[in-house]
Amino acid sequence: MPLDPERLLSQPPVEAVTALTKRDAILYALGVGASELQFVYEENLKALPTMAAVLGYPGFMWREPKYGLDWKRILHGEMALELHAPLPVEGEVRGVTTIGPIFDKGADKGAVIYSTRRIYDAFGALVATVGGATFARGDGGFGGSAAGQPEPHPIPQRAPDVIHEIATAENQALIYRLSGDYNPLHIDPAVAKAGGFPRPILHGLCSYGVAGRSILAVLCGNEPTRLRRLNLRFSNPVFPGETIRTEIWREAEGRAAFRSSVVERGVVVLNNGLAEYA
Repeated sequence: MPLDPERLLSQPPVEAVTALTKRDAILYALGVGASELQFVYEENLKALPTMAAVLGYPGFMWREPKYGLDWKRILHGEMALELHAPLPVEGEVRGVTTIGPIFDKGADKGAVIYSTRRIYDAFGALVATVGGATFARGDGGFGGSAAGQPEPHPIPQRAPDVIHEIATAENQALIYRLSGDYNPLHIDPAVAKAGGFPRPILHGLCSYGVAGRSILAVLCGNEPTRLRRLNLRFSNPVFPGETIRTEIWREAEGRAAFRSSVVERGVVVLNNGLAEYA
């Protein structure tokens, strides 16, 4: 059923407060498979930069009737992260999410809904801006246009400079969902089947966090404060237990392109990646 763009765009900003503890930062790190001591041990703990994806997060809000969407057929389409300051590992953070713009890909292809979440620390300082695109596969054909949708970052037509692989665990989605993304697509076989998948898939933002770990290790020496930006498009789902291979191209000082594929199936799952770092 086509969505009602005015209904979506007229919604007020969604505010969500996260009472962040060191346990939450550790749980997020475990959710994306990290085992480095600085990310999982409370002494001198550091937050993974991609944890911004779950801070001030309003939850799987598209399931709410007021948005009028076919929520069982919704997937992450794009993710954009800009870091303005180091993420805290404890204390209150506030996220303010706004919706728009919206693009119509057609009745047979769905709609793309962009949103922006600004994350503030307990002192009111902006620490991160999270942008994203939601692919509403069952809600296209509302009479809108696909013109003007942001162009993806191009991948160089040469061999990558570095390849980094990280294996995910069979229970990866079960751990990651405890950071606040309770979409049943990632745990309930019946919902996964209704969405067109043979079994529950890994959260797109979990795959994003895994790729972020590769970027952090290769380009930033595992120092979170060096990462400035991490953008990408989601192209295919990952199933828990698969290995994510990230290819990285250094383009300029402090700038790299990347994409990730699943080793076991040979398919690209994260594409058009852009990383900026100090």
